Amino acid sequence: MTKFVRAGAVSHVGRVRSNNQDSGFVGTHLHGVADGMGGHAGGDVASSIAVKHLADSDQSFATVEEAREALEDLLHEANELIIEAVAEHPELKGMGTTADLITLVGDELVIGHIGDSRVYRYHDDEMTQITVDHTFVQRLVDAGRITPEEALVHPRRSVLMRVLGDVETDPDVDTYVQPAVAGDRWLLCSDGLASYVDESAIAEVLGRRSESSRELCDDLVQLALDNGAPDNVTVVLLEIGDEPLEQMRPRIVGAASNPLRYTSRAPRRRVTRIVPDVLQSRRRLAARPENEEFVPPSDEFLEQLIAEDRRRRRWRRVTWAAAVLLVLGLIAGASTLAYSWTQTQYYVGVSDEHVAVYQGVRATLGPIELSHVVERSEVRVDELPAYQHSQVQQTIPFATLEDAQALVERLRDVADHR
Repeated sequence: MTKFVRAGAVSHVGRVRSNNQDSGFVGTHLHGVADGMGGHAGGDVASSIAVKHLADSDQSFATVEEAREALEDLLHEANELIIEAVAEHPELKGMGTTADLITLVGDELVIGHIGDSRVYRYHDDEMTQITVDHTFVQRLVDAGRITPEEALVHPRRSVLMRVLGDVETDPDVDTYVQPAVAGDRWLLCSDGLASYVDESAIAEVLGRRSESSRELCDDLVQLALDNGAPDNVTVVLLEIGDEPLEQMRPRIVGAASNPLRYTSRAPRRRVTRIVPDVLQSRRRLAARPENEEFVPPSDEFLEQLIAEDRRRRRWRRVTWAAAVLLVLGLIAGASTLAYSWTQTQYYVGVSDEHVAVYQGVRATLGPIELSHVVERSEVRVDELPAYQHSQVQQTIPFATLEDAQALVERLRDVADHR
């Protein structure tokens, strides 16, 4: 029978935030992560309440259906506890948290999910995202309005459509059932990892077989730190197998590892610290963490956000069009000036085997010739001595028409005296 044969959990505050609002835990049967909402007072309290309750509820389940119902119930219970905490401590109003849970039932894994923390499966050297983010930009991706790459830098990427917290009394929780295959690794992580590290880099770490689960977790967190890690980072890594590879010890990491403190909090100051160049160079990564916000998933508000996105895209197209026109105008202006300058130049060359005076320079700009014949003499090039013949063939430049005409007269005299 398959089982969890090793598990690791690590949480880090990151390089910008002043406190850790993430929590995570590894239990005997149940494991999970939670990411407190950064834009609200008490995000760390929300994730702590959720994870402490979930860790305290660690148990096995007889069937997959029982596990699905239990995970939904546990997340709803955590939601009620957060609501009760806000009722007793109004200064925490608006706090919330994402949550992901996973448990093993026989040869199947059952997952509970809400928010934008993620669950990944690493199987046969390939990593697959199992959960779907409950975010506004994910709605846009699903609707085909933007690409996944655009979603990573979208100005509304931090708008959550579903969370645990006092914002909803009965949040909609997703559940998933997946096969439990020996050798597979399962990663639960907050968006502090998923939003700042390429999936290919995450998969490379998950493919290492010689390291312990703690070392692998440390490596994943280090990837985020190397990329600037402006947000909190929490990872829980599990491996499926037949025989234990490590001693499975229940543990809690992040905000939930500390005692709960319900104290009034001053409004958070927005951090404007510069992020390392390596992060700025990445195609899709934000320069600093956005304050997450929750919006009710109502059709009216969703339409407002979509209309806002439509206006933003329209303005971006107008801006690009204006920039293109400006560049084209500058190029056209520079080309006109350059062409005007060429028409102040002259040279002596060959036209139909005769010595001729050209206006312009001997060059082309695409299909445009930058010179033309202004005078063709009766002097044939083959009547000239070898030296003058070669010079005229290669063209002789002059600053004025008069100088060019004077050379033609001298060449006529040379030809006449041969």
